[in-house]
Amino acid sequence: MIKLTRLNGQTFYLNAVYIEQIQSFPDTTITLTNGKKIVVREVEEDVILLVREFYRDINILGLSEQREEE
Repeated sequence: MIKLTRLNGQTFYLNAVYIEQIQSFPDTTITLTNGKKIVVREVEEDVILLVREFYRDINILGLSEQREEE
């Protein structure tokens, strides 16, 4: 789960596995696999970094241990 902030300042946690797309319109808009759209305060690049960190934490790609060894 990644912690994000809605435009009204309310924080929430999102399961990053369900993110299909991240865009800036100029506000950062996250589209989920079910079509729901969420607008957040974080910039696009920060959301991407959070998603990458989440994937590493849950070892979704099985690459985190290999990278540490190299």
